[in-house]
Amino acid sequence: MRQKGLIGRCRRRWTKTTISDPETVAVDLLKRVFGPDTVELDRVYVSDITYLWTWEGWLYLATVIDLASRRVVGWSMADHMRTELVADALRMAIAARRPAPGLIFHSDRGTQYTSAEFTDLLAEHQMVQSLSRPRQCWDNAVAESFFASLKEELIYRQPWATRAQVRRAVVDYIEVFYNRRRLHSSLGYLSPAEYEAQRIHHHKAAQAA
Repeated sequence: MRQKGLIGRCRRRWTKTTISDPETVAVDLLKRVFGPDTVELDRVYVSDITYLWTWEGWLYLATVIDLASRRVVGWSMADHMRTELVADALRMAIAARRPAPGLIFHSDRGTQYTSAEFTDLLAEHQMVQSLSRPRQCWDNAVAESFFASLKEELIYRQPWATRAQVRRAVVDYIEVFYNRRRLHSSLGYLSPAEYEAQRIHHHKAAQAA
């Protein structure tokens, strides 16, 4: 790398964004079983919050990812981390995907996810809550992995002047690049959209057989 004039990109230090609620009773239903072939589409969603720095201040991003395809099916961005941030991301996923009752919704134990407002939203749509164990970030590794990719491939490559600039870039990254073009080793080097199309095709073929 030195001979070629290349310099490796180092991951930045992790910053805490989760304030846990010690009173919650929900448990971890995934047990770190994250393989896409272990679950059907729209049966398990994973979610988390991250922070994005701009010259105007922090912009917070919440995402909802379909575990079966690694597709980002919902997101929300705001200058705060209140419950409505994660609720809006879930509502987007519900509107786009119309999941059947019984879907498992997995996240960390942040107060946004354990609030009455959010648990009522899960109950309204007959979703089952699953929470990572305290201080175990790897229990939500799929969501964490997406944020790592987003920051290394987009956010850390340039300074960002405004929140609006980051919003546009993140939406483009998710919808144009990540969901439709970015290849995933866990998906057999297909994009999430291609992997979903393949699974749907195989399912229809099996039904017709």
